[in-house]
Amino acid sequence: MSLTVAMGLMSGTSMDGIDIAILRTDGVDRVEFGPAAFFPYDAEFRWKLAQSLETAKQIQHREERPGNLEALEREITERHADAIKSLLSKTSEHPELIGFHGQTVLHRPQNTLTVQLGDGELLAHLTGIPVVYDMRANDMAHGGQGAPLVPAYHAALARSKAAEWRDLYPVVFVNIGGISNITYVPTAGDPIAFDTGPGNALIDQWVAREGGVPFDDGGRIASEGGIIETAVERYLQNPFFARSGPKSLDRLDFTLDQLGALDLSDGARTLAAVSARSILKAVDHLPEKPKLWIICGGGRKNPNIVADLRVGAALQNAEVIVAEDAGWNGDFTEAEAWAYLAVRAAKGLPLTYPSTTGCRAPVSGGEFARP
Repeated sequence: MSLTVAMGLMSGTSMDGIDIAILRTDGVDRVEFGPAAFFPYDAEFRWKLAQSLETAKQIQHREERPGNLEALEREITERHADAIKSLLSKTSEHPELIGFHGQTVLHRPQNTLTVQLGDGELLAHLTGIPVVYDMRANDMAHGGQGAPLVPAYHAALARSKAAEWRDLYPVVFVNIGGISNITYVPTAGDPIAFDTGPGNALIDQWVAREGGVPFDDGGRIASEGGIIETAVERYLQNPFFARSGPKSLDRLDFTLDQLGALDLSDGARTLAAVSARSILKAVDHLPEKPKLWIICGGGRKNPNIVADLRVGAALQNAEVIVAEDAGWNGDFTEAEAWAYLAVRAAKGLPLTYPSTTGCRAPVSGGEFARP
């Protein structure tokens, strides 16, 4: 099967910037990695995105853009177009297709509502490249949660290691972004996936509010603090953790209210523990205990989260590695996934499964925009 050169764009729940990755893939199990880059948002634009989450609460129908959201959607799209042009000016790769995620500002699966700001038609016009966008909506129309969508790509990565890892199945991919999610890949059959709880979002909010910095770089703030177990337990008592998957979260479903009055470093360390333990609790809802955990996303750079995961996994006789240990770039897994999913969408292949989002049957999706 021939390979398509595709570009994936991700602006995640951390709202820190745009990840871009280029893949050559058949949309099934062949993946060849191309160039990738990160384009950070400035502090003023990050603040504007954070404010948009409040405005988006007014949305009742996914097409609505109250307040400044219409102008913000255009700015987000233009920033993506600029980032694309910047990366393409430095590579000989010529993408045939773009997978455009946009910026999630509202995710309410219980109301069959998910909103990502990003104008696919405008992006195709600005770049001259066909764009696949709005890939969550069709899943919701077929009874799914609209998230997570990355599992199909995680399963493809696992298949690429099938011979090397044959004694390590089942394996679990963990993506720690603003929100954390897992993909359980069995020896055979469809993947199982769901959001597990807060990832970096609460840590970012805490250090921004209490320390005036956008994130805990390298987990240094947390490394000076201790875990306040009573606060951890308050978070873990949330009914979300007792529910089996599929399940997904909005960035605002967990807040700093349960943390209490802690000093900066104790708060950061405690929230790192919340992130790790909520991931480990996912085992309660899996068919078997995994033998291998692969950590992707920005949270893998927080040594406190990774150390807590390793301690917890060891108690279950499992090993924890980061994406780079498998030869992958953990910063760009989600952007790569959006490139991969765009190719699958173009071929009408499933993006989601009943075991990943709760859709009634495996379903494809995405809107297509031509230049």
